[in-house]
Amino acid sequence: MTQKQSILGRIGQLAKANINALLDRAEDPQKLLDQLVRDYTNSIAEAEQAIAQTIGNLRLAEQDYNEDVSAASEWGTKALAASRKADEYRAGGNAVEADKFDRLAKVALRKQLDAESEVRTAQPMIEQQRVTVEKLKTGLAAMKDKLGDLKSRRDQLVARQKAAQAQQTVQGAISSINVLDPTSEISRFEETVRREEALAMGQAEVAASSLDAQFAELEASDAEIELEARLAALKAGSSPAPQISPVDPA
Repeated sequence: MTQKQSILGRIGQLAKANINALLDRAEDPQKLLDQLVRDYTNSIAEAEQAIAQTIGNLRLAEQDYNEDVSAASEWGTKALAASRKADEYRAGGNAVEADKFDRLAKVALRKQLDAESEVRTAQPMIEQQRVTVEKLKTGLAAMKDKLGDLKSRRDQLVARQKAAQAQQTVQGAISSINVLDPTSEISRFEETVRREEALAMGQAEVAASSLDAQFAELEASDAEIELEARLAALKAGSSPAPQISPVDPA
């Protein structure tokens, strides 16, 4: 297999590579993309060198072809000039010179035929090389497009991974805040205050009940004193004055 065929085959394989399928099978997509970027970069560098060499060879072949075309034309011109010179000498009766220039014309014609043969041989080879160069250029362009896509996919993947990691960090912080929610401490403190307020209210009610009982006891004591006073008055032979004033009729 020639170098051109090898490069063409590798370009075709790389250009047709299904990146999505490779990513689906990869355990570490980012690592795979990094490796693919390196492989494509190296292959592109090799392909560029091979294409440059192929183009250089084509240009040399084209130069040789053009030189052969030019040589064929020049030898044809020389052959015609020698033939005409021979005709002039022959018309003048100088056969020796006429034969000499006819021989020169044949030499020129032989050179012309050789140059034309070179042109006919080189022409299809040059056409084939031109087709090969165009294929190489097209494949190289496809590889560069694929490399750009690879780099873009890799950068997107790295950005998504960093965003996901940042989101995980935020979610972890939020979960930590939820576990140590300061509002729950406030709620417990509020419950403690409410209990203390309830205790104070209960104590106030207890205190109020005790005060009512004292007044009731005081009132009962006053009634007993009044009763004893009236009993003493009766025993003394006097009637206690009633504490109720009569009401005048209307």
